[in-house]
Amino acid sequence: MKKITFFIFSILLSTLSYAQLVTPGTGVYYNLSELSDLDPSILSFDGTKYTLSDDLTIAGDDGLIINTTDTLFVDADKRITVEGQFIIDIPDNESKFVLRATDTLNPFDGVRYQDLSAGLFNNVEITYSGGLKVITSDFVIKNSYLAYNVSGAATGSTISLSNGSPLIQNNVFYKNDLPAVGSGANQEVSAHIINNLIEKNTQSNQNRPQLNMGPTGSDTLKIKGNTIIGDPAVTKAGGISVSNFLGYNIITEIEDNVIQNNRYGITVAGGNAYAMIKGNIIENNNTQNNPAIGGSGISVNSSSDTQTIIARENEIRGNLWGITVINQASIDLGTSADLGYNRFSNNGNNGVTYALYNNTNIDLNAMGNCWIESNESATATEIEDVIFHENDDTSLGLVDFSEWTCVTLGTETPKISQINIYPNPAKNYIQLNNKNGFETLKFYNINGQLMKEVKLSENKNTIDFSLPQGLYFLKFSSDQHEITEKLIVR
Repeated sequence: MKKITFFIFSILLSTLSYAQLVTPGTGVYYNLSELSDLDPSILSFDGTKYTLSDDLTIAGDDGLIINTTDTLFVDADKRITVEGQFIIDIPDNESKFVLRATDTLNPFDGVRYQDLSAGLFNNVEITYSGGLKVITSDFVIKNSYLAYNVSGAATGSTISLSNGSPLIQNNVFYKNDLPAVGSGANQEVSAHIINNLIEKNTQSNQNRPQLNMGPTGSDTLKIKGNTIIGDPAVTKAGGISVSNFLGYNIITEIEDNVIQNNRYGITVAGGNAYAMIKGNIIENNNTQNNPAIGGSGISVNSSSDTQTIIARENEIRGNLWGITVINQASIDLGTSADLGYNRFSNNGNNGVTYALYNNTNIDLNAMGNCWIESNESATATEIEDVIFHENDDTSLGLVDFSEWTCVTLGTETPKISQINIYPNPAKNYIQLNNKNGFETLKFYNINGQLMKEVKLSENKNTIDFSLPQGLYFLKFSSDQHEITEKLIVR
């Protein structure tokens, strides 16, 4: 009789150890309070916060819809699995919804969106989790803050994507253990990654970039308007990588990003690749300080001559290499009908400047670029000194760098570097030397809201501000000119 009692007790313990909260799949859309009513022993509320003490599954016909500012703590190793809908949509003028581990030393396992599920996170703080594994293509995350997340439900990146064109916009990714966003080598993902602040991710110091994207299929991967700042202590993390090694396709637009202090700036690797790389500021990507294995502002690499890479209007400064072209890769840096207008400055290693290193046997068009930004009247001989190609090694392809120019495309409007804004990133003030006669400066947040407006005087200005941390757009205006640049507020 004692043995039977012990056997029944063991079954009971086993059942309790695998307890979880699963919605019944009857087409009901719950809020947190209603979901807690299903099993308050698993999802409890103490009057100020909710706590999830075991796994939660939102069944295929059900949804969890949250539109109130609350806090949901999740216990260590517990996972939220979404087969139906999980939506957190908080108005932008309210505090963020908080989704975080109960114990910051013991992260919860994260959120997994299954195929055919749907997700929206707007104005959400996600910290100390195992990330977001997003198998569905129906997913949007915006205006959110993701920090200190580790490997869990998502093993390749903080947000791990599997297919479709999810939208990732106006978020802050900070000091996550893995890359901020990624997709697999055998998955076709054409995400839109727009206007995010991505700083000091890949804290595990793996050989991965902060944005680590695979093939795109027939749609376009858009990486635009992001600020991607590395951590000098994390020497193996790059900026942006888009790669294709398994015979798929790449179609990507990488435009108007600021990429600084990573191991490298941008790399496009593999064949069957089309990429437009335009208007990026790519500076000081040299943290590993080993030119044999990294440090390029832009690097393109392919085992076959099947790349169409176009680079226009980029500013490439202070990297170990400006642009490197490897194996059978190819890049178009400007033609007589479409000049490049890329600008190069102080890219080099071991005492030698390398604006462009053509390490292929393919001839490259590189017309209409500013090869030595500090010497706008550089001669052909001086430009030869910063380009490595056939003239240096007869086995390599020739670079046509004719029609060089340091005039900005379509205008001679002053660049922000001439205004000399500093510090950037900043905390509560900036200084600038207004030699160009701008009259007003407006601060806009990433949602386009005007946050501050000041009148400018000639020459030096000190501008105090009190703004939340994040990415801001600074619009300088006068009767003659108007330019916009980025400021990071810590």
